[in-house]
Amino acid sequence: MNIVIVFAIPCYMASLVCSAPLPEGSTLVEDPQFQEILLMSRSLVQKILLSIPDTHKSCIYTEGLQLNSSENAKLATMATIINIPSAPALRAVSESVTLKTSLTQMSEGLRLHQDLLSSVSQKLQSKDKVTELMADIRDLTIQVNKMLKMVQKEAVVQPSPTPVALNLPGEYEVQVAAHLTLVQLQSFGQDAVRLLRSLDQSNEEAKN
Repeated sequence: MNIVIVFAIPCYMASLVCSAPLPEGSTLVEDPQFQEILLMSRSLVQKILLSIPDTHKSCIYTEGLQLNSSENAKLATMATIINIPSAPALRAVSESVTLKTSLTQMSEGLRLHQDLLSSVSQKLQSKDKVTELMADIRDLTIQVNKMLKMVQKEAVVQPSPTPVALNLPGEYEVQVAAHLTLVQLQSFGQDAVRLLRSLDQSNEEAKN
């Protein structure tokens, strides 16, 4: 998925995820243990989303790099030059998308952003907030992998963080890399919220 698309998909994903049926894994989703992990995951995603603006403010000082700006789409070429990979597109559970696939995509996306932040943080002047954000992403990944383990009935091997080979010859590239990573993480997190909400049985109980 081209990074330009990342900034355009939230509305599409909202309708896709919220309307998703649960044809596969519905019994597992209803399991109290699964729901407990799910609720913890939702809480962590919200924590991550709430911390992104402060993290951005703490380490991005280059004029013109705003977290919520239509101008971000114009940085697609820079994203390619810097070598920032796009996040997996989170797809709702459906007849063609299994629960395992959705959770795997979420786990892979979280690991990608963890690796991106690990790489760029080494060159940031202020990295305390980034380090805290990485810890929350790590904690969320652990919870998602617990759900994934329940789905596939085997342990999920979590690889050690691997710094992504980013092309960061100067301070401007470092700033853009950190900025685009946080922008992409915010979009990915919003999609994760919708996906997890669609699996939350307490929402269904509230409707009944």
